[in-house]
Amino acid sequence: MKNDFSLAASKARYETLRGQLAQAGWISEGYAQNRGPGAGGPCYQWTRKVRHKTVSVALSREQYEWLKQAIENWGEVQRTLKEMQRLSRQVLFATVPHPPRRKRLGKRVLGLI
Repeated sequence: MKNDFSLAASKARYETLRGQLAQAGWISEGYAQNRGPGAGGPCYQWTRKVRHKTVSVALSREQYEWLKQAIENWGEVQRTLKEMQRLSRQVLFATVPHPPRRKRLGKRVLGLI
């Protein structure tokens, strides 16, 4: 673990991240794309995977704008959750008793980097 580990700082950062999650707007997976005029089909399209198959849906411009923002929000939610997981592991391995080990666990093994 880092020598500069601070439980108080980790808890404060975790609470900040929880607040960010509470502020998240609408979310959606997939990709929204503007194929531009003359693309030979619908200009706006939403694509996602369903049971390992790609599914595409034609969209209006308004739907495209809405989904584009929802997909960006989903990416931010995922980044926030990943950071919350990292902080959770950091606190766990720094504060909860663990079994004896022959050598220290590395940061990569603990998912801290």
